[in-house]
Amino acid sequence: MSETNKSDLSKKHCVACEGDAQPLDKKETALMMSQVNDWLLNDAAKEISRTFKFANYYETMAFVNSVAWIAHREDHHPDLLVSYNKCQVTYSTHAIGGLSANDFICAAKIEDLLL
Repeated sequence: MSETNKSDLSKKHCVACEGDAQPLDKKETALMMSQVNDWLLNDAAKEISRTFKFANYYETMAFVNSVAWIAHREDHHPDLLVSYNKCQVTYSTHAIGGLSANDFICAAKIEDLLL
C-alpha cells in the first residue's frame, strides 16, 4: 500500500449517503481495501472489521474514546466490541446496506491513531 493513498484517504471527510446512493461494488471495495491495513472484509462484503490489541485496559479505553471522537466528528459510527486489552471495530454503512467510502475513510483515520 502506498502511503500517499492511505494519507489521502485519511484526510477526506465522510459525506452523508442520500437518495439513491449504492454500496461500493467489488472493484471499488478491493481498491479501498488496498488503502487500509489489516482490516478484514466479511464474507458478504458488507462490512469491514479490525481487532486492535493493547497492553491494558487504560490503553484500550483511550483508544475507544479516540474512535468515539472520530465517529462524532465524521458522523459515521462503528460497532465496537470492547474487552480488557482489545477492541474490535466494525464498519458498514447501514443506510445503504453495505460499504461506502465513509467506512474506509474512518478506518484510515483510526489507523492514524496508532502512528
